[in-house]
Amino acid sequence: MDNVTTPATTAVIDIKGITKTYNVGEFDLQVLKGIDLQIEAGDFVSIMGPSGSGKSTLMNILGLLDQPTAGSYALDGIDVAEMSQHDLAIIRNRKIGFVFQNFNLLKRTSALRQVELPMLYSGTKGRAQKAKAALEAVGLGERLDHLPSELSGGQQQRVAIARALVNEPALILADEPTGNLDSRSGKEVMQIFQKLNREQKITTIFVTHDSWIARHTNRVVMLRDGLITADQRIAEPLDARTAERPSEAEELASLLEMTYYGGKAEEYT
Repeated sequence: MDNVTTPATTAVIDIKGITKTYNVGEFDLQVLKGIDLQIEAGDFVSIMGPSGSGKSTLMNILGLLDQPTAGSYALDGIDVAEMSQHDLAIIRNRKIGFVFQNFNLLKRTSALRQVELPMLYSGTKGRAQKAKAALEAVGLGERLDHLPSELSGGQQQRVAIARALVNEPALILADEPTGNLDSRSGKEVMQIFQKLNREQKITTIFVTHDSWIARHTNRVVMLRDGLITADQRIAEPLDARTAERPSEAEELASLLEMTYYGGKAEEYT
């Protein structure tokens, strides 16, 4: 194969030597043991691993909700590893959009007002217009005044996605975003994420236990015991518009194929 020179890209996330240790009584529990990870602008990445592997801790650090014990972290070119809580809150609001499994919507607040909230904190002008545009982008232009109780689970997650996008962040962090949805709603949400990534080049990171969902992304990073054990590009990501969920046996075979390295398949339970 001929050598091909590709243009340099900008790393939205660049972490080196990240560790995280918690004091538990008389003991120190080291959850992350030296993570190096670079994620380029426009990438679409899944982070997977068994319970206790460090996924949630890594996600919290990437989202500036927790700080590492050691190591460096540059977010969109800004060194954030040792910032004050005040400065982290400002960067978090401006640079990161969050989507959670449980939607995290206010019960008595309309979809439009939900999406306006991040802009209230940042002092953005023209909030109503921007919130409306964000909701229209996820197919909820006719649901602006609806409360969460008047929306399906899939529609509530779309509100959460619009809220994550409205400040035009450098990064979207999604924690099990399809975990509380039925198969049809999950596919619809994945279609939105894929469209945003393909058309707007929004850098997106999923934490998921679902290998089928992971195959809709462009890259899968596997964690085990606080270390990255595999990092693989998906040559042909599934298209959420057409892909149908396989049987459990087919899903297991697919996962083993994704994580097969050096003659040894990663155990995943």
